[in-house]
Amino acid sequence: MAAPALNEEIQYVSYYNFRPTLFHGYVGPFVIIYAIWLYVLTAVYGLEDYFEAGLIALAVIGVLQILVSLFCLWSVHIRCILTCSKVSSPENASWVKVVPTPNNGSTELVKLYKTKENGEEELWFMFQKAKYLWDGAEKKKFLPLVFPVNHTMAHYMDCKGLQEESDVTHAENLFGKNMLEMDIPRFMELFQERATAPFFVFQVFCVGLWCLDEYWYYSVFTLFMLIAFEATLVQQQLRNMAEIRKMGNKPYMMNVYRNRKWRHQLTTDLVPGDIVSIGRSQEDRLVPCDLLLLRGPCIVDESMLTGESVPVMKEAAEILEGDHVLDVEADGHLHVLFGGTKIVQHTPPSKTAAGMKATDNGCIAYVLRHSFNTNQGKLLRTILYGVKRVTANSIETFFFILFLLIFALIAAGYVWIKGTEDPDRNRYKLFLECTLILTSVVPPELPIELSLAVNTSLLALTKLLVYCTEPFRIPFAGKIDVCCFDKTGTLTADNLVVEGVTGLKGNEIQSALDCPTETIHVLASCHALVQLEDELVGDPLEKATLKAVDFSLTKGETVISQRKKMHGLKIFHRFHFASALKRMSVIAGHTPPGSMETEHIATVKGAPETIKTMLKTVPADYDRVYLEMARRGARVLALGHRRLGNLSHQQLKTITRDDVEKDLHFCGFVVISCPLKTDSKTVIREIQNASHHVAMITGDNPLTACHVAKELRFTRKQHTLILQSPSQTVTEWEWRSIDDNVTVPVWPAGDVRKQLVEEYDLCLTGEGVTYLIKEQPKLWKIVLPNVKVFARVAPKQKELIITSLKSQGFITLMCGDGTNDVGALKHAHVGVALLANAPERMPEKKVRREESPADAGPSQSPADKLAARGSSGKASRVAKQRAIARGDNMAPAQKRLQGMLKEIEEEEKASIVRLGDASIASPFTSKLSTIMCICHIIKQGRCTLVTTLQMFKILALNALILAYSQSVLFLEGVKFSDTQATMQGLLLAGCFLFISRSKPLKYLSKQRPLPNIFNLYTILTVMSQFAVHFVSLVYLVQAAQIISPREGKIDLEAKFAPNLLNTTVYIISMSLQVSTFAVNYKGEPFMESLFNNKPMMYSISISGGAIIALASGLMPEMNEYFELVQLPDEFRNTVLAVVIVDIVGAFMIDRILQLLFGTAKVRRR
Repeated sequence: MAAPALNEEIQYVSYYNFRPTLFHGYVGPFVIIYAIWLYVLTAVYGLEDYFEAGLIALAVIGVLQILVSLFCLWSVHIRCILTCSKVSSPENASWVKVVPTPNNGSTELVKLYKTKENGEEELWFMFQKAKYLWDGAEKKKFLPLVFPVNHTMAHYMDCKGLQEESDVTHAENLFGKNMLEMDIPRFMELFQERATAPFFVFQVFCVGLWCLDEYWYYSVFTLFMLIAFEATLVQQQLRNMAEIRKMGNKPYMMNVYRNRKWRHQLTTDLVPGDIVSIGRSQEDRLVPCDLLLLRGPCIVDESMLTGESVPVMKEAAEILEGDHVLDVEADGHLHVLFGGTKIVQHTPPSKTAAGMKATDNGCIAYVLRHSFNTNQGKLLRTILYGVKRVTANSIETFFFILFLLIFALIAAGYVWIKGTEDPDRNRYKLFLECTLILTSVVPPELPIELSLAVNTSLLALTKLLVYCTEPFRIPFAGKIDVCCFDKTGTLTADNLVVEGVTGLKGNEIQSALDCPTETIHVLASCHALVQLEDELVGDPLEKATLKAVDFSLTKGETVISQRKKMHGLKIFHRFHFASALKRMSVIAGHTPPGSMETEHIATVKGAPETIKTMLKTVPADYDRVYLEMARRGARVLALGHRRLGNLSHQQLKTITRDDVEKDLHFCGFVVISCPLKTDSKTVIREIQNASHHVAMITGDNPLTACHVAKELRFTRKQHTLILQSPSQTVTEWEWRSIDDNVTVPVWPAGDVRKQLVEEYDLCLTGEGVTYLIKEQPKLWKIVLPNVKVFARVAPKQKELIITSLKSQGFITLMCGDGTNDVGALKHAHVGVALLANAPERMPEKKVRREESPADAGPSQSPADKLAARGSSGKASRVAKQRAIARGDNMAPAQKRLQGMLKEIEEEEKASIVRLGDASIASPFTSKLSTIMCICHIIKQGRCTLVTTLQMFKILALNALILAYSQSVLFLEGVKFSDTQATMQGLLLAGCFLFISRSKPLKYLSKQRPLPNIFNLYTILTVMSQFAVHFVSLVYLVQAAQIISPREGKIDLEAKFAPNLLNTTVYIISMSLQVSTFAVNYKGEPFMESLFNNKPMMYSISISGGAIIALASGLMPEMNEYFELVQLPDEFRNTVLAVVIVDIVGAFMIDRILQLLFGTAKVRRR
């Protein structure tokens, strides 16, 4: 019985025990089979009469046994079936099969541990560095370790650490040590893993077959090259693992409160429940694990986790209510110090205040989670255990191979049936030929070709400062239907302009400096800015407002006016901004001259509709003024102020947010214009023109969002309708236009699509989303894909919108910042986090270093030149594999091996995603704060899809032609010499090398690529082109046989001798290969055309020229070298004519089919 595990990483677990070796599926049954074989051979048929057949049968049984054994290595599921007994209860099991959810690593068979703790037996196992415990009392299933992350604040504040040694031992047994490092396997372990991989085994099997066919020199040399190649890759893998290992935290001594006293402990000894003292260190040490900050504020650099370069202010949890239950997701950004981050400034708790204080003057913190269970650990696990093999369309690849195998089996069957008609023919040689047909039809370079398509894009994106932790998502980028964008900081710029304050004198905008003192005090004090040495850090909007009122902030949390007539303010307490609350408040104060008492004030700012409910008196034109400003696209925040009088230190500590945010005096609306980023318009236009739907999902005001949507052409119709809730004047929900001129019922009479969707652009607020889901679920499904703007939505609702679109079958992209968009970014097929405060342009130095004059055409932009270089090294790896597999061109291959391996090494190095580059927020992270990266990702995604598709077509055609050549023509006595085979292999290697170097175009096309391999166009074009090639081949073979008929019986084992038939077949085979590459290279509109891909163009031109030269006999020496005979004049003209007709015919058929069936359409909303 498979038991589900309550965890987003594990799909289910099942329990096993190993059987004795004799009862393993690859031992016991085969002992019986070998016994039967021996009996049948000796007793039934006779050893002397059927010796060859007996050996063939033994070889087949041996290969089967090896395959079954290898399947146990390749598949954990098969290993469990063949070697284990399944049990229903974990109490009776020794091993657990853990099946993870898709894209979370691979299935593993892990040891089940049984330990005694407090007299009770505990069952647990480790999977991907995380511990899972058996809950036998309640849930009856394995659950992840429960860390102390959901207690009340009073529990944490009263905690005195681990007071007894028994507590420490119990915590260590339960949670383990705080070790954030990976075990690096030995060289031989990794090599064994690679040497038993299906691809390597297949190649070794091919080498064995060549040995039997007397290709000794080629076979041994190929085997040597394969082993050298794999050994180099293992060496590189070990280096990569060492690089990832460095990302773990280095242990150091820190102050820990244990056994009722402060003592020094190594950070690796920390366990959840410990109380520690932490602060800024001279050595820039990292926070060792996830800590709840109990006493004393800190400023933290979180760039190692989020990629954001701006330090973050962390407040002590003592400011929260005692009954507040900790929620790491919600409270984390303000009260939790995450492992792997760096403290840049800390303020120790006051010596006079009650509570615990450390001997080293650090801040007091509580250990919540450690090791691989922290946010840093989770990111490392993604890098370590994410999808290892990056391929596009793996299920389709399997069916593609099955499709080719059908033809291979037909060809092999034909050879066997026809061959056995001759009683004198050697059955062993015939069986060998059949096996060679089966192996050659499945292209040995297929796995590399597929991973190459993704790796090329991955490296190209890295050079454009876009980092990816989940490469399997790249092909999704080529299929995207809907692109969703956050507004603030994504579409609009960070360099905000404070236009002034309005609402004090109607809709007149006053300069911030000319406002009443109360308004200036709100703007100067209500913020979360921090003065860090010489730099002011924090939200760009708050920096802009502070600058607008001409105040500056000191390290002592005091704001000072640069103008002499206004006094400064000391900030005593902050109630920080929260997306759900849409407001922020501060308690500040100053001591008037001649007084000993501090006068305290409350300053509040937030969304106008939120602040309205907190005002003592609301101005009559409140709504009209702010709505007018919002319609202009400005960001509008309402300001509130209240005098609190004199407050004691104790009152300051106990005052609640609700006490502060009431009976406020209205101080106006601050109007901030958010200019669009320089390339937002062009990028959105390009994305829309490339057949994608676009939508905006923002927490901002709906009117502001609709204005930006209009500017960026998200909305193009005359009216945009917003779903409005009932008010004093309207009793029901209704759709209302921005200017209030058009109103439509929630569910209009007649056809909803015609009356609502096709007539107007739609905007939904968070409130509207909740209403539709609860009250009008049918309408929600209809309007969801057609809504252009989602405004005033909470982070959880952003996630809900993305998951709802996915459930309707749309491939989604979400682009936002890595803080409040995390859920949506994680759930989208392609999530792209833009780093705030990052540059919009690539640094000049970087561009110059990466750009190569040799690669850059005059029409390419610098970004495209960078993208273009992603495909070079891996391609030579493909060419090498092809040459090795064929045993061609060995001497030059040997010379180039070192250079090629060095190239692979450099590229493998570039493909490691380091902490600080990747963001915990999403699979893709852009180091530039511009949405241009979306175009790059889509271009690379489309390029990957098209490259994969054309490779499948070429491989399929080559395989079909090969099946015919090695079966029918083999029986006709057609052979190629070693020189001819080398030439053909080199041509194939060159073309595959250059086809994979294709670069995306610098613009996105309106046409969309086909999303998968099996579609009407691909099947029809492959079969039609094969039909053309087949007719050409058969016609020329028959014509050659008429001119030069065979005399006597065909000797299949005779040595190669040049004749007219061999020459004709060789020339047509070469031309078919050239034709296949030339016709099926797609080029525009997704990648550069054949004429712009110069290496590919030259390769095809030179090959074509060589074929014409060989056919026409222009250079007799060349014909002699390639062991070809001179073609008769008339027949030569026929051959050339057939070659031209074949290429033109295949080209015409492919292009007509592409015109009819080769275009994908964007999914209808």
